[in-house]
Amino acid sequence: MTRRIHVIGIGAGDPDYVTAQAVRALNDTAVFFAMDKGEGKSDLVALRRTICERFIGHADYRFVELADPPRAKDTDYRQAVADWHAARAAVWAEAIERELPPDGVGAFLAWGDPSLYDSTLRILDAVAQRVDIEYDVIPGITAIQALTARHRIPLNDIGEPVLITTGRRVAADGVDGSAVVMLDGDCAFRSCPPDTRIWWGAYLGTPDELLVSGTVGDVGEKIAELRAQARARHGWIMDTYLLRSG
Repeated sequence: MTRRIHVIGIGAGDPDYVTAQAVRALNDTAVFFAMDKGEGKSDLVALRRTICERFIGHADYRFVELADPPRAKDTDYRQAVADWHAARAAVWAEAIERELPPDGVGAFLAWGDPSLYDSTLRILDAVAQRVDIEYDVIPGITAIQALTARHRIPLNDIGEPVLITTGRRVAADGVDGSAVVMLDGDCAFRSCPPDTRIWWGAYLGTPDELLVSGTVGDVGEKIAELRAQARARHGWIMDTYLLRSG
């Protein structure tokens, strides 16, 4: 029999972001697989457990925490990511075979939505080459939706497109129009013209949420300082921002 896997988007931090469809999938799951990314990020696993405790109406489920393989730093970025995904796929395949019976139902809880800067789906495609599984995807509230809701702003200007990109690309290409920036560890917004508008948020939907808006010239350094302080305090940070060129 084929093992079934749910990939469940759990939203950007607030348990209230969990959808009714996600709740049904949570209650259908016997084994939840979670990546252990070290002590500094243990609260990310804790939040996943909290969501299960809140929404699952029975106690007949368990968590299996998997050590996250390290990702090479001083090498070609794309190759490093490909190698990391391959290592993750090997860990996941072994765990699914070991922990989930042939007719069992497991799940991975994806922060935000599984479609947006998340590796779960790509890795499960590789796992499926090793283990007989089928999987479905339950969408979740993204950090982008949470960001614009908390700042009470539309994502786009009237009739204009929006780019979703990374800090690496902003530093290389700049911004023309509106752009949502994710995965920016170096505060690439500081390379933008001072009159560029920015709406920034970190730990969205959690009690530790931080929000700042203004122009890069007025609030850019404040954001960089807040980000560094928050990362030092928590040991990790998840943040995103919207830029709109002047």
